[in-house]
Amino acid sequence: MPPTSPFPPPWRTTPPQPGTYRAIFKWGAPDAFKHPNPRLYRLLKARLGMTDGDFTRPRDTGDTPVHCPSPGALTAEQIEALARIVGDANIAADDFSRVRYGTGQTLEEALRLRRQDPGPVPDLVVHPRQADDVRAVVAFCDQQRIPLRVHGGGSSVTLGLQAVGGGVTLAMATHMRRVLAFNETNQTVTVEPGILGPAYERALNEAPMRFGAAAPYTGGHFPQSFEYSTVGGWIAALGAGQQSSYYGDAADLVVSQHYVTPAGEIRTLPYPATATGPKVNDILKGSEGCFGVMVAATLKIFRHRPENRRRFSFLFPSWPRAVAAARAITQGEFGLPSVLRISDGEETDVAMKLYGIDHPWLDRLLARRGFIAGRRCLMLGQADGQADFAANIRRQARRIARRRGGFSLTGYPVTRWSHGRFTDPYLREDLADFGIAIDTLETAVPWDRLAAVHRRVRAFIKQRPGTICMTHASHFYPQGTNLYFIFITRPADLADFTAFHRGIIARIAAAGGSLSHHHGVGRLMAPWMESHLGPAQMAVLRALKRHFDPQGIMNPGGTLGLD
Repeated sequence: MPPTSPFPPPWRTTPPQPGTYRAIFKWGAPDAFKHPNPRLYRLLKARLGMTDGDFTRPRDTGDTPVHCPSPGALTAEQIEALARIVGDANIAADDFSRVRYGTGQTLEEALRLRRQDPGPVPDLVVHPRQADDVRAVVAFCDQQRIPLRVHGGGSSVTLGLQAVGGGVTLAMATHMRRVLAFNETNQTVTVEPGILGPAYERALNEAPMRFGAAAPYTGGHFPQSFEYSTVGGWIAALGAGQQSSYYGDAADLVVSQHYVTPAGEIRTLPYPATATGPKVNDILKGSEGCFGVMVAATLKIFRHRPENRRRFSFLFPSWPRAVAAARAITQGEFGLPSVLRISDGEETDVAMKLYGIDHPWLDRLLARRGFIAGRRCLMLGQADGQADFAANIRRQARRIARRRGGFSLTGYPVTRWSHGRFTDPYLREDLADFGIAIDTLETAVPWDRLAAVHRRVRAFIKQRPGTICMTHASHFYPQGTNLYFIFITRPADLADFTAFHRGIIARIAAAGGSLSHHHGVGRLMAPWMESHLGPAQMAVLRALKRHFDPQGIMNPGGTLGLD
């Protein structure tokens, strides 16, 4: 085993104090932490040009109480009217609530909060209890021309929750988190949009006990934000779970929806397929609160068969070999793995340290076989479903991987990844306490553009001295995949970071990638929407916006590039 670090940095191990900025920007549970292990710590120092001395004293920790520089702009009469709708206990105008519900999980927002700069926040937070409350609030805000936004789990990484112009934010996860109907015959479930991932999955796993079902079920949607994101948020931002290659993206899972809009209510119909013209159901997916407020959604569900799970992993001598194997698996027409991930050389080095599989004896063995550190690439895979189906997928995937020079690492690395897949984001606070920024951007690419986008975006990121750039593909289709860029750097200040960050987005667009694969658009990608989609498509979206929201109250301020 590698020696442990002689210097343990003072990683934070205490929860944030209630009411502080850190209580807002800290990821996940207040008392949960994940620190860099000694191997990863040594790598960070080496790659970023740091020493133990850089890790002696945390800075900008956000431990001061939240303060809004300006009071809310709603009148007392407007606040009283909203309180009559939902009850006094379900409105909040205190500084902490306003900042909490006006802030997402972008690193940019966290860096601002560390500097006591909350940015644009709502004037009032309203916690609706059921659809009737939403109807009344939407009607009132439309009549009063008050900006209105929706907050689910707060995990947006696209500046999607900023309350430009103030107004009201609806906190959906407080009360609107019920299962409304379970239909085993159709294999569907209808839920309110504020239900969080774990509660949603638990209800489906416990379907025999809760609903008298013949079998347990799963939703199949497991984004990294699973524990702290909502079903409504998944649909609003067109999310993709980490097992999407088999179960589908959020858009694929939606059967029907119920929205309250300023122009009236819309209930789409729960048919498995219909040839009745362009589908309004599809138009509402990914609308990010710009057209109305979702109050219910019906989704596909799947049999829960964890006992049939089959895992595999391989190392490849190069990124092109890993890509070729992944494409062959995806286009093999024998079924898709639920999990399929390939990491490029730089990410593989970090991942093997993170998962604890970077033993010196293994490195020596692999090097003798042509798997050189810095070039070797890791593939992780998992097959779900009926037992013979899952076994065949693994068998076919292993055959393809070996033919393309893959070296089997068994299923152990997948188990290690699975164990930590929801906890890796906890590393962000540890690093930011010492001036290190870790952030991500992702894109969708057709197979024939993958190499160019990977090369050109990585080249831009690596131009910045002392910067780590890890890249993986983790959502697969016969026609292409996604690229997920994780970059670690030491910005001089917030302006330095945002300029670098926007530069990466511009390079992704210029190289031929989509603006987003599964994080939505928000205000972050909005400036590129017109050039990305073209004026004709944007005109269609703006026409829909005018229909659903004539007064322009729904999530104004640039989301989706609509205003």
